[in-house]
Amino acid sequence: MNIGEAAKRSGVSAKMIRYYESIGLIAAPLRTQAQYRVYADEDVHTLRFIRRARNLGFSLEESRALLALWRDKSRASADVKQLAMSHVRDLEAKAAELQAMADALRHLAQHCHGDGRPDCPILSDLAAPPRDPCC
Repeated sequence: MNIGEAAKRSGVSAKMIRYYESIGLIAAPLRTQAQYRVYADEDVHTLRFIRRARNLGFSLEESRALLALWRDKSRASADVKQLAMSHVRDLEAKAAELQAMADALRHLAQHCHGDGRPDCPILSDLAAPPRDPCC
């Protein structure tokens, strides 16, 4: 199948397929005499795997590691679990950071009168000098 069909079947855009090929995340497919890429069902399966990993927030390098583990039939599931749990910890840390940002902004917004006056605690806070992190 051509790249358009592979993109349609995998849910990965043709542009991303070319990019994944350029960085070596996927192997270069066979080509016709006219140099058109030709993809097999196995390639589509790999692209779906990558799409799912990326949708779960794995980086390209983490996705590369997962692909290697997926392809290695003698792998230990503990290796896969370790990678997944490391990613879970990263996601939880990011979620905590996002929650702290939302809480801070909510606090500022609650103290904003939201009327016609020019004074605004949100803008004042954004313009304030950095706070000493030790205190």
